[in-house]
Amino acid sequence: MPDTIYRVLPQQKDQTVAACLRQWLPESSWGQIHRLLKSRQVMINGNLCVDAGRRLKLQDVIKVLPHPAEAPPKADDLVIRHLDEHVVVVEKPFGVTSNRHKDEQEWPARRKQIQPTLDEMLRRVVARMDPRLKKRKGVPPPVRSVHRLDRDTSGLMVYARTVRAERHLGEQFRSHTTQRHYIAIVHGSVQAQTITSRLVRDRGDGRRGSTEVPNVGKIATTHIRPIDQLPGYTMIECRLETGRTHQIRIHLSELGHPVCGDKVYFQSRFGKPIADSSRAPRLALHAAELGFVHPMTEDLRHFTMPLPPDLKQFWDRLRG
Repeated sequence: MPDTIYRVLPQQKDQTVAACLRQWLPESSWGQIHRLLKSRQVMINGNLCVDAGRRLKLQDVIKVLPHPAEAPPKADDLVIRHLDEHVVVVEKPFGVTSNRHKDEQEWPARRKQIQPTLDEMLRRVVARMDPRLKKRKGVPPPVRSVHRLDRDTSGLMVYARTVRAERHLGEQFRSHTTQRHYIAIVHGSVQAQTITSRLVRDRGDGRRGSTEVPNVGKIATTHIRPIDQLPGYTMIECRLETGRTHQIRIHLSELGHPVCGDKVYFQSRFGKPIADSSRAPRLALHAAELGFVHPMTEDLRHFTMPLPPDLKQFWDRLRG
């Protein structure tokens, strides 16, 4: 049984998620609606929601899962690759959001998503690992975001621990001087190439995408190189020259080779949707390499992370 997706109608704006679910599922009682939420079967914009009183916005996308979602990653699951007083490099598991959405930052704890974000878990892990913070009482100091990965994308991330490091790393990401390589498993046979387009928030169908209108949108460039090929599928390396939101997913889908498991970008521009028969366990996208200049020592730091077991098993299954 597939996921069921609902979009908020104008007359449903500012209504609670429970009230809207009752409208979308009229055969369900109020008790069943509340159990659906508590059992981790409702997602809003890709995040689990158990708060029946959460009020919806017009652009919200609600997904009802046929089965309870897997338990989200915990702080103990995090792998720290590097830690010093200025930066921390972590292996992000899939299924966790990099940072709390800005609209949620001022919400009381009971109204936030039940699932902690990566930066919230990471600050506790860092506090346990840093000898200077072990005896410190109260809330651990925050780690500072300088880039993001999609919720269902795994891979390497760096967070700053000081204001100076945040500024230095942030400038590197803004000027596109960091090294970022991704591995993706996509539909079809893909050849080595470079894709450059201008990305806008709405390409005409409500989704982010490319535009042909001159001087509109932001330039985005992705370099693609095939690593391995199977009948109907290709494992590719994507090197980012820029870092726009959903850049890799958009470029590959508009090329006609969407990432396996992508439930948002699965058709070329102005083309028909491409059916995903891969049975991918999740979005088959992984941030495998990360390089940056350390904000204090000016040394080049470079990290690699192999394909996670779930995507490796997925590729082996496609091969078999």
